Amino acid sequence: MDLLTADEMREMDRQTIESFGLPARILMENAGRGATRVLMARFPDLSRYSVGVVAGRGNNGGDGFVVARYLFQHHIDVKVYLLTESAKLQGHAAENFHLLGELGVPLVELPDEESFNRHRAEMAHRRIWVDAILGTGLSSEVKGYYRTVIEFINSANRPVLAVDIPSGLHADTGQPCGVCVAATMTATFAFPKIGHIQLPGAEYVGDLHVIDIGIPPYIAQQTAPRQHLLQHEDIRRMIAPRPADMHKGGAGHLLIVAGAPGKTGAAAMSAMSAMRAGAGLVTLGIPESLNAVLEPQVLEPMTIGLSETPAGCLSDKAADAILELLSDKRCLAVGPGIGTEPATARLVHRLIQESLVPVVVDADGLNNLAGEPDILTNTHSPVILTPHPGEMARMIGETPKAVQADRIGCARRFAESYNVHLVLKGARTVIAQPDGHIYINPTGNAGMASGGMGDVLTGLISGFISQGHTPETAAQLGVFLHGAAADELSLSMGPFGYTASDVMRQIPMTIKNFMAGDFYSEAGLQRIPKQELP
Repeated sequence: MDLLTADEMREMDRQTIESFGLPARILMENAGRGATRVLMARFPDLSRYSVGVVAGRGNNGGDGFVVARYLFQHHIDVKVYLLTESAKLQGHAAENFHLLGELGVPLVELPDEESFNRHRAEMAHRRIWVDAILGTGLSSEVKGYYRTVIEFINSANRPVLAVDIPSGLHADTGQPCGVCVAATMTATFAFPKIGHIQLPGAEYVGDLHVIDIGIPPYIAQQTAPRQHLLQHEDIRRMIAPRPADMHKGGAGHLLIVAGAPGKTGAAAMSAMSAMRAGAGLVTLGIPESLNAVLEPQVLEPMTIGLSETPAGCLSDKAADAILELLSDKRCLAVGPGIGTEPATARLVHRLIQESLVPVVVDADGLNNLAGEPDILTNTHSPVILTPHPGEMARMIGETPKAVQADRIGCARRFAESYNVHLVLKGARTVIAQPDGHIYINPTGNAGMASGGMGDVLTGLISGFISQGHTPETAAQLGVFLHGAAADELSLSMGPFGYTASDVMRQIPMTIKNFMAGDFYSEAGLQRIPKQELP
């Protein structure tokens, strides 16, 4: 499913109006009518309640006027609260406001905080609110009067239908602009926007409904959005049944370079997770002194001891041996529990630059790139990076807070600049491709905030690559199934307390469910868009 930026949505609207010839007035009518249907479907007994429509001066307010008109014509007790003077309304918003007057819809103009305060007690008795204050074009912090109104709506603790997007939510980042309406449901138009899906935006959106307002499919294709939401069917199509004569060599051979004293578990889980993903053979390259420790931990993967530093971490002297080992491998994974000694960093740099097979880099492999991302500009094969926000911040010299404030922009800029595939982990993991396309993952839950989850993901992605998947599909498969397995565990075991090893063991069953089309209960996906008729 495509996700739009505010600019992309405006361009679609423009082309629909100018080149296709569908008047903007019709688009607004379709939007308001569709939003009304969402509200009435949610509350079949809506005639028992009083509804307040809070409208701003722009087109979002115009959509709200259409909602009010349809509610009034369905004999709903509705009143419009306009947060400006009606004389300042323009275009189709003004036209639809005029129709309210013609019909006798109750309305009041509240152009300032003083007038709002006079009506505040009366407004508090409204049972349901329609938020049509600010649309998708907002980019600055909400202050002053509008902030007061939004805080009033939130404090009323009533059901809220947000028209297009909750007022105060940034459409492109999902970040609240100072303050944001906490909606029960949101009716957005044509396509969901990034801010509807990314956290924390999804928590303000509530249940998301996408309204068809009449934009022709060919115009959507011409606009070519570069943001996409991964869905169950996307993943199901990527998982092909194996031929009956499949053998372990045909399922691919993966080399994982990992481990250091005190971090053998990271190496073991990565290796075992790759096998759970279906890799035919896995070789685990580790410091030679740890071979006796790791061999009992991993039964199916093979181990090989490599040159190490006096502290027991992998040394750059192991580089030639590792590169030789890659001659019959399909993928190299580097980093889980590997440490950050200078010799280890030199090893990581050389492997990334000289590997002739795709390289998945995680954990300390990423930390060894901190301050030296230009290493990535001189490579022979695709590179897949899987940082969490802290690792991402170290690589680009920023703070985790800055990374989280613009997850998509941060991931996209890095992927394009360094021609890498970047998996920015966290709630709603972002997968950025070198061509700038973004995939957002909806699976996973807060129970995954537990050590070792990243090691499992490294094994999954590299395991899928070793089976012949491209870096693009391997990243999408790994991330989605990783979260889906955790969602299944949250339903069977509880919301937290399961471990990374539990997720690893769940992966084959999750793959089976997807191949059969037997998806888990969408407990974690209740806010993913529902398509609606206009």
